[in-house]
Amino acid sequence: MVAPVTDIEMPADAAVEAPVALPPLQLLHVDERLAVVNKPAGLMVHDSKLARGEDDFLADRLREQLGRPIFLVHRLDRATSGCLLLAFDRESASVLGKSLMGGDVTKDYLAICRGWPAEAAFTVDHDLDGGPGKPVKKQAITHFQRVAVGEISVPVGEFATSRYALLRCQPQTGRFRQIRRHLKHLSHHLIGDTSHGDGRHNRSFRMQGIHRMLLHAERLRFPHPDGTPMDVSAPVEGEFRKAMDLFGW
Repeated sequence: MVAPVTDIEMPADAAVEAPVALPPLQLLHVDERLAVVNKPAGLMVHDSKLARGEDDFLADRLREQLGRPIFLVHRLDRATSGCLLLAFDRESASVLGKSLMGGDVTKDYLAICRGWPAEAAFTVDHDLDGGPGKPVKKQAITHFQRVAVGEISVPVGEFATSRYALLRCQPQTGRFRQIRRHLKHLSHHLIGDTSHGDGRHNRSFRMQGIHRMLLHAERLRFPHPDGTPMDVSAPVEGEFRKAMDLFGW
C-alpha cells in the first residue's frame, strides 16, 4: 500500500534565502551604439580560463541590466576599476576596434606605486611576453607622469617611513598586464598587485583597510563611430579614494 503524499515542513534554518539583488553598474555614457561602464574592482569582465569556476561577470550583468546584446571593445583586469568601452552592434564594435588597434584610443590610468620616481614624466620601453602560454616577447611602451608623492609613518623593511607616488599612466601598446609589469620592472611596484607587486607594501595597506589593487582606468578618449570625439572619465571611489586620502591627495 502506497503511503499518501503529505507536505513536509522544513526546519527554519533550512529555508532557502532569496538571492541578493546586485546594484546596477554605473554607466558613464550610453547612446544607441555604445556605452562606457564604470567597472568595479574585483569583477571579471567575461568568462575565461582565468575564471576558475566563477559565475559572476560584468558582461552578463550588463546584458541583463540593459536588455540587449553587448560587444566588448577592450578588457580590464579583474582587479582594475574604471572606464570600459562596449558596443551594442557588430558594426560599431568593428569600427571602435579598428580605432583601438590604430592608436586612436587614449587610455589614462591612475596608479599608486611604492617609492618616488625620480622624473616627473618618463617612458618605459620594455618588451613583454603575452602571458601564460605566450612566451614570445613584443614591444611594450607605457608613458608615466608623476602626479603626486607622499610619505606615511608606517615602517616597511628597514625604514621608519614609507614613500609612495600617484602616477598617471598611458599604455601605448596593449600587452598582458602591461602597466603592472612595467612598474615591477622599475621596482616601483603597484600597490595591491599580488602577482607582480611587493607583498610587504601590500600588507601595509591591507592593515589600513585597503585590500584592492590600486589601478584605475580614469579616462577614455576615442572617436565615436559617427565621428564625434568622445572623452569619458570615471570617478575615483571606495578604497582607492581611501588610499589617496592617506596622503591628502
